[in-house]
Amino acid sequence: MDTYDYFYDVPESLDDYPYVEVQFKNTRKEFFLNNLHLPLTKGDMVAVEASPGHDIGRVSLTGRLVDLQMRKLGITVPEQPKTIYRIARPLDLQKYEESKAKEHETMIGSRQIAKRLGLDMKIGDVEYQGDGQKAIFYYIADHRVDFRQLIRELADAFHIRVEMRQIGARQEAGRIGGIGPCGRQLCCSGWMTGFHSVSTNVARLQDIAINPQKLAGQCAKLKCCLNYERDTYAEAQSSLPPRNVRLECQRGVYAFLKADTLAGQVSYISTGDTPSKQREVVTISKERALEVIDQNRAGIQPVSLVSDTEEEQLSGLSRVSDILSEESLSRFDKSRDDSRPKRSRNGRNRRRPQGGSSGRSKGTRQPRGEGRR
Repeated sequence: MDTYDYFYDVPESLDDYPYVEVQFKNTRKEFFLNNLHLPLTKGDMVAVEASPGHDIGRVSLTGRLVDLQMRKLGITVPEQPKTIYRIARPLDLQKYEESKAKEHETMIGSRQIAKRLGLDMKIGDVEYQGDGQKAIFYYIADHRVDFRQLIRELADAFHIRVEMRQIGARQEAGRIGGIGPCGRQLCCSGWMTGFHSVSTNVARLQDIAINPQKLAGQCAKLKCCLNYERDTYAEAQSSLPPRNVRLECQRGVYAFLKADTLAGQVSYISTGDTPSKQREVVTISKERALEVIDQNRAGIQPVSLVSDTEEEQLSGLSRVSDILSEESLSRFDKSRDDSRPKRSRNGRNRRRPQGGSSGRSKGTRQPRGEGRR
């Protein structure tokens, strides 16, 4: 994901900020020295130094923000930094597109070679260098793999220099990309630069059901977004009453049932030998729960767990609900006039005229022949 350059309209000297951030395939980015003072802007395709040859990338950031980005990532300036050769020419871009077109075919072929050699590894992605002389093979392996023979066969099969680079399952999902269940781009392929371990304790802290199918991302690991609200829930839970403490009042003893952490609401259920259907569930605020705990420690039992203020609020809500339930939802609908005669399918009225308006008597029926006469 690109960084928004909020200094785009501020004039800057190339001598003050000579480094440029260049993005390659997917999430791979590197910093290069603009020693030729080329007038580069975001989106320019440039030819940069590589080992061996040169690579083609897109300028993703320039100016003062590059210095801030390098400080954020902890990147120090090397003694001999890689430089930018030139702005990519049409011939460079043509060679670049030809190399990129080989990546999928090369990945499939490398997987077949690794399977034939019996290596316990998975090649997840292949990235060709801009000039086509070299390719990076990203692989996943749980154990140490001796791929020296694999490198020889890959070099002979594709006539390139081979670099093997190990990545994790989260990095693979970031390189492939995709859309998450939230409908947005995957965080690992968008803005994340580092990956942290996620445990099931984070889900328990947020009172999320431990469902592996829903908690796992496209990398088959726990979703990184579970860590986003961990500190908020931890801070909110620190102010909740302890769960192993029972509350006593004149109505009985209540045990902890559940808690709405962010809303600060705690639910308690009455205990005893009574059937579960007759048990009472009371939801109170965390402040009220702590107040009752202090009263119990002082030997005081309140009349009810619910305070007077909360009872007034609950009674007000019940009155509103009663008023709404009394009114019918169809009170604004127009009443239908059932006095109108209904029509049959052939268009005639279903009701027969009453009285002597008809020429026939009610109980007599004339033959067709006589009627025509």
